[in-house]
Amino acid sequence: MSESFDCAKCSESLYGRKYIQTDSGPYCVPCYDNTFANTCAECQQLIGHDSRELFYEDRHFHEGCFRCCRCQRSLADEPFTCQDSELLCNDCYCSAFSSQCSACGETVMPGSRKLEYGGQTWHEHCFLCSGCEQPLGSRSFVPDKGAHYCVPCYENKFAPRCARCSKTLTQGGVTYRDQPWHRECLVCTGCQTPLAGQQFTSRDEDPYCVACFGELFAPKCSSCKRPIVGLGGGKYVSFEDRHWHHSCFSCARCSTSLVGQGFVPDGDQVLCQGCSQAGP
Repeated sequence: MSESFDCAKCSESLYGRKYIQTDSGPYCVPCYDNTFANTCAECQQLIGHDSRELFYEDRHFHEGCFRCCRCQRSLADEPFTCQDSELLCNDCYCSAFSSQCSACGETVMPGSRKLEYGGQTWHEHCFLCSGCEQPLGSRSFVPDKGAHYCVPCYENKFAPRCARCSKTLTQGGVTYRDQPWHRECLVCTGCQTPLAGQQFTSRDEDPYCVACFGELFAPKCSSCKRPIVGLGGGKYVSFEDRHWHHSCFSCARCSTSLVGQGFVPDGDQVLCQGCSQAGP
């Protein structure tokens, strides 16, 4: 009498049938698949022993079921991404979830170096200065009407220029004759003293401090010989080709102020009427 050779699950004879040997005994093919096979996460059918099985994380798939959920391309030998439990090929993932470069229009691939600003995205090598066309990278830049400039290009293109040295004013500065100047460029034409914040005047469009202007151009008082300058409300008296400060315009003999009074010239001097009538 021959020894029995039965399936460990259904107990049917395995003589003349295909079977699979396991540690727990032999199984006919249907019992083996029902007992040990995994269920395909896509079609929910058993993955038979003679099928190629693929798995990702804790999910198992038939080879034909392991495909992109959008374009149905097989992912068996392709790189893929899982997004919200859905398997996507790289092309579909980039199309759905990646940004487009605002410069070249190409997809900014996941993991690639990129820059984002104002809701837009660029490849790092596409984010260029609108002036010199060099990559901005991590450098400071200035946006202007849809363009982006590195700081030197922006200053060269838009910043005001000093009326004296023609270089750009990046901060501060003063205005003279409706033109911008560096504070250090607005100096007295005579002594080179800085004039920013100081009282000054001009001659032939050149700026002068009060002292230099008085020394070079102002009339001299016939009495004290100092310059007569009108800055600050200074007042003076002129007679023929001579000039006096108000405080200096007085009788040469009695020192009475002659401002608003009649006077008599006496050579280089002026006299009040009383002293003039009194004689020498």
